[in-house]
Amino acid sequence: MDSYHTSVLLQEALEHLHIQQGKTYIDATFGGGGHTGAIVAQGGTVLALDVDEEALSRGNEMFKNEEKVTLVKGNFKDIDKLAKTNNVKNVSGILFDLGVSGHQFDVAERGFSLKHEGPLDMRMDADLQVKAADLLAILTKGELYELFTKFGEERFAYAIANSIVRARQVTPITTTIQLAEIVKRSVPRSSSPIHPATRVFQALRIAVNDELGVIRDVLPKALRLLESGGRIVVISFHSLEDRIVKQQFREWSDKGLGKTITKKPLIPTDEEIAQNSRARSAKMRVFEKI
Repeated sequence: MDSYHTSVLLQEALEHLHIQQGKTYIDATFGGGGHTGAIVAQGGTVLALDVDEEALSRGNEMFKNEEKVTLVKGNFKDIDKLAKTNNVKNVSGILFDLGVSGHQFDVAERGFSLKHEGPLDMRMDADLQVKAADLLAILTKGELYELFTKFGEERFAYAIANSIVRARQVTPITTTIQLAEIVKRSVPRSSSPIHPATRVFQALRIAVNDELGVIRDVLPKALRLLESGGRIVVISFHSLEDRIVKQQFREWSDKGLGKTITKKPLIPTDEEIAQNSRARSAKMRVFEKI
C-alpha cells in the first residue's frame, strides 16, 4: 500500500475504462499516481492533471523516464484547454477520482485533517486566495449555517455556526484542532466513530475549492473530449458529488448521448475498506459515449 496515497476502487476503474494498447486516457486527478501508473502498465497513454505542487513534484520523479505520461499542472475544470494545449484528442477514457488524497489528509500544514494540528487552509491549489480560516472569519452566522447545511448536510449547523461566531469574538479561529473542538462542544455526544466535525470540515473544503461547481462545469467538457465508445469514470466521496454525477449521466442517457454503465454505483469491498478506511464512502459511476 502506497503511504502517500492509496487509489480507491483501482481495479474497478481500470476494468470500466477498458484500457487498450496505444489509446489515450486522461487522469484528471493525478494525486499519488496510482491510477496513471496502472493505465500505463496496461498499455495506455495518459495526460495526467493536478493542481497540487507536491503531487506534481512526486509524479515527475515517478514517471521521469515514462514517455506515455504527460503530467501537467492545472485544474480539471480546464480539461478541454489543457487537452488542446497538450495536443490530446480522440480520448478513450477520462477518470475523475474526486476528493482529497491520503497525503493531503496526513500533512498537518494542508489543514484538511481533524487529527493533526495545523492551519485552517484546505486549499488544494496553493494559488487560491481564500483559505478556510478566512471563511470562518468573515461569514455571518446565517452564512455559516447555510454553508454547513448546503455543503455538509449538517443537522446541527445552527448550533455550530452560533458557537463559531461566539468563539471568534474572543480569539480568531485559525487551526484545525481549534475548530474541531468548537464543533465537538456544540453538538450532542454520539457513539459514532466518525468525528462530529467531519461534515463541517467537508463543507469548508468544498467551499474553498468550489468542488461542486467544478464538477458541474467539467463533465460536459469531458464528454466532448471522448471518442465514440469512450468512457467517463467518476469516483466520488460524498452524496453531493455523487448526486451531480448521477443526474448528469441520466440527462445524457435521456438525450441519447450514450448510456450509463453502472445502474447502481460501485462501492469498495469490505476487504478494501479494511485495508483503507478512507474508501468507505467511495462510489463509482461510469458513462459510455455513443
